Amino acid sequence: MYVKLSQSIAPEIYGHEDVKKALLLQLVGGCTKVLDDGMKIRGDINICLMGDPGVAKSQMLKQICQIASRGVYTTGKGSSGVGLTAAVVRTGNSKTASEGEVVVEAGALVLADNGICCIDEFDKMDEYDRTALHEVMEQQTVSVSKAGISTTLNARTAILAAANPAYGRYNPKKSPLANINLPASLLSRFDLLFLLLDKPNLDDDLKLAKHVTYVHSSGTHPPLSFTPVSAKILRFFFFFFFF
Repeated sequence: MYVKLSQSIAPEIYGHEDVKKALLLQLVGGCTKVLDDGMKIRGDINICLMGDPGVAKSQMLKQICQIASRGVYTTGKGSSGVGLTAAVVRTGNSKTASEGEVVVEAGALVLADNGICCIDEFDKMDEYDRTALHEVMEQQTVSVSKAGISTTLNARTAILAAANPAYGRYNPKKSPLANINLPASLLSRFDLLFLLLDKPNLDDDLKLAKHVTYVHSSGTHPPLSFTPVSAKILRFFFFFFFF
């Protein structure tokens, strides 16, 4: 059942069996532990997909957003640090903005509470915006202290990020930190790091070409040894059994 459910995730994408198994575990989630002194140990799994362009990282992120009962998709360059966490704004129109009330608007990570937040182009984020993720990925909270408002919002979400190498393609002669150009303090908060490389191989490239050609010509995935579970059924399964 574990293998069949993992292969049912994006069957149109060729290969990546281990990645799909990890994504299935991320959808299921773990058990959040609360110790006697009140300290919480998160049970959600954070996954980062790193590697060459064109290995279907963004497609897998989109598929997970469709399957997850509460999934939010965003990009690193299209979201600021405030857009990911929370913003403090004033209500009312432009003329009476100074007289309106100050309210807190939730960002992508807060909206994905008890779900999965998919962040594409993770390496393109600014350093200032990236620092907002440290608290969320470990403590699963968002602390806001602006305009006289001091509060803490829940962000119990699993983060699925996709990053491209800094030099266009992955350079095996350099370390992953130098290739991805992400700080070690942020990478340490990911539980699983997958390195997806596009290695030139005649047999593998031929199988991939046949797979892609079949998908484009027939509009569906190649026949499997079993009937894959549709994304709609998986979504209902995770919603009713885990909420």
